Amino acid sequence: MADGTSVVTGLGARTLAGRRSRGGLRRFTQKKSSIAFLMALPLLLLVVGLVVYPAIYAIYLSLLNKKMTAFVGLAQYFFLVQRQTFKLVIFQSCLFAITSVIFKAIIGFVLAHLMHNIGGQYQKIWRGLLLVPWVIPLALGTLTWWWMFDPSYSAFNWALAKVGLGPVPWLGVGWIARFCTILVNVWYGTPFFMIMYLAALKSVPEQLYEAAAIDGASAAQKLFHVTLPMMRNIMSITILFSLITTFADFDIVRILTSGGPEDMTHVFATYAFQVGIQSGNIPMGAAVSLFMFPILAIAAFFILRGVTRRSQEIGA
Repeated sequence: MADGTSVVTGLGARTLAGRRSRGGLRRFTQKKSSIAFLMALPLLLLVVGLVVYPAIYAIYLSLLNKKMTAFVGLAQYFFLVQRQTFKLVIFQSCLFAITSVIFKAIIGFVLAHLMHNIGGQYQKIWRGLLLVPWVIPLALGTLTWWWMFDPSYSAFNWALAKVGLGPVPWLGVGWIARFCTILVNVWYGTPFFMIMYLAALKSVPEQLYEAAAIDGASAAQKLFHVTLPMMRNIMSITILFSLITTFADFDIVRILTSGGPEDMTHVFATYAFQVGIQSGNIPMGAAVSLFMFPILAIAAFFILRGVTRRSQEIGA
């Protein structure tokens, strides 16, 4: 009898444990945070597989020698910072990214205001037309620009000849080539800023503008005291996202100049490709590509800290 009782007791305990386990699982799946985690899990796995793992592997590669047979630590990084060409790459990458983002932000802000003040079907038409550069594949659009900059068949030089001016070596002179790469990036990225700022403008309550008008505020005062404070967080996040993608840009420089003339238009991505793939030094190419992360980390820290501080002030 004692054995039978113990068996029954054991079965009851296991049944009770199973019920508790199912109840705990049910409570876990019914929590909003748990549901959000489960729904985001495929994206998290995708990010780990396509971003985190390649980044860790790139760090590992950058610590090896050229033949990838021995561990050399930070030797690749010390070698790079001593090269004059790489110092030029750092300068050009910062110039290319910062200048492009500034112009994209300014032009996108102006276009967003113009779109916001156009009503009815006309806004949809103009918005669709201005989004065309962003919709076109970047490589295809850059090839069109390359043809317009071509020294022999340049559409720009043809137009200059019609007004009696001489041809310009658009991609043959360092500073002019830098201007051309920045111009193409601004042309491609401005619609993204426009659509983000337009969405932010539409979220600003009209009551704020009405109250400012009652107080006698001018258009400039409404801009600086109503519009910009309400849009600052969206503007900061948009600038940060564009800064990251612009620093990692490859297509524009690669198609237009391939880093020339005389390495004066190389950015991190194109120089990493040249060193790592074309020259066969994979570890050094990985080291070049990793140099942009500290720069972006510093920028992200200050921008996100400002966003957090402003959000806390609004919440308070």
